[in-house]
Amino acid sequence: SSPHLVQVRERIRINGQPISKEQFNKYFWLVYNRLEETKDPARASMPAYFRFLTIMAFHVFLQEKVDLAVVEVGIGGAYDCTNIIRKPVVCGVSSLGIDHTSILGDTLEKIAWQKGGIFKPGVPAFTVAQPEQPLEVLRDRARECACPLYLCPELDAFEEGGRALALGLAGEHQRSNAALALQLARTWLQHRAGSGELIDLPPSVEAGQTVPLAPTFRPSVAMVQGLREAEWLGRTQVLPHGPVTWYLDGAHTTSSVQACVRWFRQAALNEDKPQDGSEVRVLLFNATGDRDTAALLKLLLPCQFDYAVFCPNFAEVSVVGNADQQNFNVTLENALTRCLENQKTWTQLLEEKVAQELWLAAPLEVGSLLKPDPVRGALLLVPSAERPLNSNSLVFPCISHALQWIAQGRDPRVPAPPAKGAHPHPVASSGAVLLREAAVIRVLVTGSLHLVGGVLKLLDPTLSQ
Repeated sequence: SSPHLVQVRERIRINGQPISKEQFNKYFWLVYNRLEETKDPARASMPAYFRFLTIMAFHVFLQEKVDLAVVEVGIGGAYDCTNIIRKPVVCGVSSLGIDHTSILGDTLEKIAWQKGGIFKPGVPAFTVAQPEQPLEVLRDRARECACPLYLCPELDAFEEGGRALALGLAGEHQRSNAALALQLARTWLQHRAGSGELIDLPPSVEAGQTVPLAPTFRPSVAMVQGLREAEWLGRTQVLPHGPVTWYLDGAHTTSSVQACVRWFRQAALNEDKPQDGSEVRVLLFNATGDRDTAALLKLLLPCQFDYAVFCPNFAEVSVVGNADQQNFNVTLENALTRCLENQKTWTQLLEEKVAQELWLAAPLEVGSLLKPDPVRGALLLVPSAERPLNSNSLVFPCISHALQWIAQGRDPRVPAPPAKGAHPHPVASSGAVLLREAAVIRVLVTGSLHLVGGVLKLLDPTLSQ
């Protein structure tokens, strides 16, 4: 699976556990040296990062003689390097979203074409409810290669007699993932039992028909337990640390951020307000790649955050010795520039919202893009503009500094921010007072799985062991 949150070993798991450091070291050098010995001198470069890890994962699974390998596609499907398995037992396509548009295309139909590239002749495939046209693309892709494609029934169909299926993963969107997981698991079990073909499934789709619905079945005790005990760090995860509660979700597409907002509002904003004091809501956000940050931030406005904090996906300002969490394709300067642009976008969205609420004809003008101040050793990037931005938003150079400001010494896992003089920005100093006095601080961390991973690394040091 990819990406990893804290350590690269998370990508290759056996029985749910990342392979050990010793295993990783052993198999890394075995694969590296074998490639080095056999490479074509005319094309002497090593496989790129993801390709190398994919080759290594396959080698680990073969050497460790696993019974079943679950392989998540990296990007898309058709041209992804995981797509070399000629005859998998079963394939699944989860809910489609707009992402990696520079590689996969800018419409759901184009993305569906790429995802359908994993379909194989005679290998059953399942998908969940999709918009009509992308579903037709998946259907056509399946038909092209004689792949029997089926639509998963809603999870409700498996809850006979009012027997609700409890899910270990929060959020309404996880119900379609659970329905897909049930079908994939059942197909594997039928295959292992030696039935070869799928039992009691309707014939594959004929021309002009919609994708047939897979039949429901009674989930086994193990399936029910699996759904209930499933956990996946960084997705709809809640970490209560005294007065500070961290809500972590690696959503980074419009559809996943919408799901994240629904979950956060249900998990955090429906909680009773503290009787003996104030509640402060903080957004910690970053987005990377070619994502439409404005669209993502606009979806987060209804959560009514008191503060928005932006920082790059670097746990510390110095990333020396932290190679697992460093993106060698992005410089700190580029990452900070992106954060400052995100801050400006957030301010514009807030001012437009205020303007609409006040029935103003046009939004207020926003100052020019902020520039990082050499900052005299301070932890905060300070605007060089004559007036500070007209919103409670801040940019920090790393995750650690952002967490220190948000927690204000009230989370035992996060060191207190340096005293006096560290925050010349008026929003930082006034916000620090409110955060220190608040009865409850609710922090949503979203926009990037790498950001969530960096936060987890700092909030739960055991994940780095």
